[in-house]
Amino acid sequence: MRIAVIADTHMPRRATVLAPACAALLARADLVVHAGDLSTRSVLTMLEDLCPRVAAVRGNVDEPAVTTSLPATLELDLPGLRLGVIHDAGSEQGRAARMARRFPEADAVVFGHSHIPLLEGGAGRWILNPGSPTDPRRQPRPSMAEILLEQDVLVRHWAVDGSEPVPLPATLVRGGGGPPSGDL
Repeated sequence: MRIAVIADTHMPRRATVLAPACAALLARADLVVHAGDLSTRSVLTMLEDLCPRVAAVRGNVDEPAVTTSLPATLELDLPGLRLGVIHDAGSEQGRAARMARRFPEADAVVFGHSHIPLLEGGAGRWILNPGSPTDPRRQPRPSMAEILLEQDVLVRHWAVDGSEPVPLPATLVRGGGGPPSGDL
């Protein structure tokens, strides 16, 4: 199973369309997980046009039509992975422990809000922030992530500012831990 993970699209304020590299990764996914700050309901429709299976949570700047239709948190039971999803995981200090308390049954937690690509933790429990495909803020490249569930769990961050996705260099992903990264 291939899961495309995005957050903080802030559309249409930060972009009116997704870069072709981002759209390509979303279209090849079996599931898209959006960790909040879609901004408008039309973003959810756009994602569903690319991948019919979308799981999303609301963020802190979403319009009322989004906040009333999406939950604040999700827990997904996937083949070989229980995934928690939340928009704002709070400050960096104590984040992993806080997410373990918030999602005690989860193997991993996806979050957004900071726009900073992150993969942290170890076997059995890790946290993931995909960054933002449209609003990298102080990051050098727009990004998203992919989780591949096969015999093992593989995670890869992608730079998505061009026509093709490019692996995001490990030096641009904070945390330095989590499940193995590999060729997806």
